[in-house]
Amino acid sequence: VQLQASGGGLVQAGGSLRFSCAASGRTFSGYTVGWFRQAPGKEREFVAGIRWNGGSTYYGDSVKGRFTISKDLAKRTVYLQMNSLKPEDTAVYFCAAGSRIILSTLGDAPSYDYWGQGTQVTVSS
Repeated sequence: VQLQASGGGLVQAGGSLRFSCAASGRTFSGYTVGWFRQAPGKEREFVAGIRWNGGSTYYGDSVKGRFTISKDLAKRTVYLQMNSLKPEDTAVYFCAAGSRIILSTLGDAPSYDYWGQGTQVTVSS
């Protein structure tokens, strides 16, 4: 699976952005798709995840209630809608897909098999 991420950019605090993560080569069927972020000097942090089959969603504590992950089966794309952005959301964001993700490994970056390119999000105060 090849992942093509798009979106991101510069936004003021309180604003919104939307990311897309599109699959090429095959669909996301059987995969869990996750979004991670990494700020300078910090570890990669789990943001959100979605089961392509079934659609269960999961969120990191810091984004619950503000971010929404969703999927479009026809477009083979996963979206991350980010609302009420804060300066602490500033980071490089990555999408990833894993075929053997269980609940305990949702936030474990090495458990994911494929990664898209990182995209910068900068939230100004």
